[in-house]
Amino acid sequence: MDINTIAEFRRPGSREEAVLRPGETYLAGGTWLYSEPQPGVTGFVDVTALGWPSLTIEAGGLRIAATCTIAELVALPPQPGWTAQRLFFHCATALLASHKVWNAATVGGNVCRSFSAGAMVSLAATLDGTAEIWAADGTTSVAPVAELMTGNGTNRLARGDLLRSILLPEYALRARTAYRKIALAELGRSGAVVTARVDDDGAATFVVTAATAVPTVRRFAEIPDAAGIADAFADVPFGGGGWYTDPLGEARWRRGVSLVLLEQVRAELAGGAARKAGGAGA
Repeated sequence: MDINTIAEFRRPGSREEAVLRPGETYLAGGTWLYSEPQPGVTGFVDVTALGWPSLTIEAGGLRIAATCTIAELVALPPQPGWTAQRLFFHCATALLASHKVWNAATVGGNVCRSFSAGAMVSLAATLDGTAEIWAADGTTSVAPVAELMTGNGTNRLARGDLLRSILLPEYALRARTAYRKIALAELGRSGAVVTARVDDDGAATFVVTAATAVPTVRRFAEIPDAAGIADAFADVPFGGGGWYTDPLGEARWRRGVSLVLLEQVRAELAGGAARKAGGAGA
């Protein structure tokens, strides 16, 4: 779509040059910005011009630049010991997008758009991703990605704040993971995405996205039993940040299918743990 209100297009060379002026907004892949009218937007600031390395392997894990494309993330060569890396592809396929869109859409754009069905939100929430944020006032802060969302399409970022990167920690990348997705239509937007991981110390994390307005995260010292996983999500409300209704799914349906998928991923991870214990004792 042509955005006919745009009068200026800037490509900043530094953080200082990237500060927004009145009427401007940040542009990276542009897959959402160009998908519908942007009333009131008179300028784009192309943050891809800042030249951030898309993917950086650090001692603490994997740093993903906000401008890294979905395609680049999925194409990262397998890293020794990073069992959770398979979740990159699984979450990417939860996007209502073709492989062509993967080549343009960015990880940061998906997170900052903050749709409940945001696939990169699912990934970062499951792997304890933390966001580095360049605030409009010149300060820098770090926050869990799972806590950035305030609703379906809203977040805690203020105007002028810029997501610089997301760090996925090493311990989470070494975890075993499980994934399930359901949608009302075969090629429709996700109605529920359930992800989980089990760390080396046995601690388990279960996450529901798409079915709840904000990521719903539950943590356990060990993999719970069937009753335990159901009880852990029993307090998720209808409305607010919990189960919600829109044309892509009714709240009670989202809750029902999420509980089924939670038990499936719980059983998958528990089965893997049993096989691992059996092998260790052989």
